[in-house]
Amino acid sequence: MASSMRIVFGLLTFVTVGMIIGALLQLAFIRRFEDSYGAEFPSFRRLHERQNIGNLQLSGGISYWANDKEAETLRLGYVKPEIISWSPRIIVLHNFLSLEECDYLRAIAKPRLQISTVVDTKTGKGIKSDVRTSSGMFLSPEERKYPMVQAIEKRISVYSQVPVENGELIQVLRYEKNQFYRPHHDYFSDTFNLKRGGQRVATVLMYLSDNVEGGETYFPAASSGQAGSGECSCGGKMMKGLCVKPVKGDAVLFWSMGLDGQSDPNSIHGGCQVLSGEKWSATKWMRQRTTS
Repeated sequence: MASSMRIVFGLLTFVTVGMIIGALLQLAFIRRFEDSYGAEFPSFRRLHERQNIGNLQLSGGISYWANDKEAETLRLGYVKPEIISWSPRIIVLHNFLSLEECDYLRAIAKPRLQISTVVDTKTGKGIKSDVRTSSGMFLSPEERKYPMVQAIEKRISVYSQVPVENGELIQVLRYEKNQFYRPHHDYFSDTFNLKRGGQRVATVLMYLSDNVEGGETYFPAASSGQAGSGECSCGGKMMKGLCVKPVKGDAVLFWSMGLDGQSDPNSIHGGCQVLSGEKWSATKWMRQRTTS
C-alpha cells in the first residue's frame, strides 16, 4: 500500500513539475514574441498604452498592415461603419482618422483661422452671419498634395464612393464655448455654385478633438426607426431628431441627395452649441462632377 502511494505521489509530482515548466516556457515564448513584435513595430506598446483595447486606432508611423499600403491608407480593421439613419442616409464611421491625422489637421489650420461665413443664395459668395459663429479655414490646393491629406481624401472617396476629384478642399473648423451652426442644408439653392462641379452629393464631417460638452451634429429630420431615437441632447437641450456626439477620430458621412438624384430636404443638419471645451472638425463636400 505504501509502495503504491509513493508511485502515485511521484506521478503527481512529475505531472505538476511538467505543467510548471510548460507554463514557464509558454510565458517565455510570449515575451520573446512581444519583444520581436515591438522591435518590428516600435509604436506597438505605446499604441496599447494610449488606446483602449477594442477601440484601437492607428498610431502614425507603424506598419500594422504588413506592408499593405492600400489597407493602411483605408485603415481597414479600424474604421467601423454604423448606419444610424436611412432618411436621410447617415453613417457614423468610428475611428475614421488616427489621432495623428486629427492633430495634423488642427496644426495646419490653427494659425489661419478666420470668422466662418455662409453662402449668399443671391451671389453664391461667402458672407458673415449669426447663423454660423465658428472660425475656420480651407486647406490650399498645394496642401491637398501632402501625403497625409491625400490619404485622408482617398479614404473619404472609398467610403463615400465619390471620386477624389469630385471633392472640394477640406475645411477645418473650430467651435468655442457658446458657438454653434444653426440647421441648414449643404446642397446649393443658387446657380452660381452649381457651375463648378454641380450639386453637392454628400458630406463627410470629421471630428478632430475630444473632451467637448455639447457640440453635437444635429439632424432634426432624421428617422432611423431605432428605439430611443426620437429625441436627443443638442447643446444640453432635448430636441427631436438624431444627434451625433463629437468623438475624436470619428466621422459622419451623410448624403444631401436622395437615391432619386434629387436634393434631400431631410438632410438638414446643424452644429449644437458648445457648452465647454473646443470642438474641432474637418468637413469635406463631394460634388456630382469634378471640381478641378
